[in-house]
Amino acid sequence: MVKVVHHIKGRKYLYEHYRVGDKVKCDYIGPVGDRSYATKSTFAPHVSPHKIETELVFQKQLAPTFDLTKLRDMLEKVEELELENVDMIAGELEFVLPAVSAVKRVAVERAEYRDLDFEIPLADFPGQIGEVELGATKANGGTRKNVIKVGGEKTMPFYHFEARNPHKPVIAYDVFDTKINLAGPVRKHFEDVLEDPAEWAKRCVKKYDADMVTIHLISTDPAIKGTSAREAAKTVEDILQAVKVPIIIGGSGNPDKDPEVLEKAAEVAEGERCIINSASMNLDYKRVAKACLDHGHVVLSWTQLDINDQKTLNKHLLELGIKREDMIMDPTTAALGYGLEYSFSIMERIRLAALKGDKDLQMPISSGTTNAWGAREAWMKTPEWGDREKRGPLWEAVTALTLCLAGSDLFMMMNPTAVQLFEDTVESLCGFREVEPLDVKDWIGMR
Repeated sequence: MVKVVHHIKGRKYLYEHYRVGDKVKCDYIGPVGDRSYATKSTFAPHVSPHKIETELVFQKQLAPTFDLTKLRDMLEKVEELELENVDMIAGELEFVLPAVSAVKRVAVERAEYRDLDFEIPLADFPGQIGEVELGATKANGGTRKNVIKVGGEKTMPFYHFEARNPHKPVIAYDVFDTKINLAGPVRKHFEDVLEDPAEWAKRCVKKYDADMVTIHLISTDPAIKGTSAREAAKTVEDILQAVKVPIIIGGSGNPDKDPEVLEKAAEVAEGERCIINSASMNLDYKRVAKACLDHGHVVLSWTQLDINDQKTLNKHLLELGIKREDMIMDPTTAALGYGLEYSFSIMERIRLAALKGDKDLQMPISSGTTNAWGAREAWMKTPEWGDREKRGPLWEAVTALTLCLAGSDLFMMMNPTAVQLFEDTVESLCGFREVEPLDVKDWIGMR
């Protein structure tokens, strides 16, 4: 059975065409949309024969399936067709599409490299980072062989087209007052001196030409050894005797023990202008600040990745009498792959705010780059990650370089290979080292 909708004078009428013997009968069902259908009426009274064929008669026996050509001719005047329970089998279909004119191919000229005029947009910052001196020579009441300066920037790092920043980044090698577990690529350089911090410091200076040394008094933590503040101070004295570079004195991170330890350390190092690491919001920073004021040291203002906390702590320290030239900030370093981009963002915002005139942030920035070794990707023996003897130093060097671009001035590091890689990169960027010129045409092309 085939249902056919005929359009007559703007209305739709439904008919059923079905086969009876060798004939196809047509029954009028009713207007489309009208529920009161007529049933089995042979002709609709208002449909004239010349409008549509109401009865289709085949002169020969109908085949078990419709012939598509005959069906097309039969329904030539039908505008809509609804099929029910009909199977159409076609061995081959041919689609006839309107002719489309061929698209004319347009010749495209080969792209070539061209030198274009470019005017560098220059920033004229009203602010400047304060300059901080580290270490004191005999002439200044100390015993260091030299003084190191950090800070003094007038623009962002390596923006030589805007201004020349006066000092390149400084690196301090980390030393610990007790033997600790170190990653293989670091341990192999200091294996025989891990239990003697003074010899460890000597190794850093004499073999690896360290600018500075950081002594971390971690054994004072009650959870590790509980070393007394007096014993820790003796370790500081040994370091000062062993090396003559400026030093950084760090506690264990225990907020209850650190103020006492740092007070004693500052006392025995009086006149040497060390960095006391650190004054923070989670300990009695007033005691640490007073120790720096009393014994002539630089205070490290440490916060945890929060620019507002950094401003607040800096203000508190300034109110206590610390001068801007006696303060360095440490907004916290997160390792590559473990939040480095957040550290970058915080340090960059601090540096830009300082250059734009925020006096509460116009101090040099320090980075605990050794945190890079906290990333398992830096030290784990995983062959598919590559040789860890290369991977680890790269991890530390990339962490340092990233934060250098954000504005950090001072870097606490451990691996000599990472230090060398970082220093070479910085010297190239600063223009202190000749590099082979690169013709951009050699590596830009188009196919």
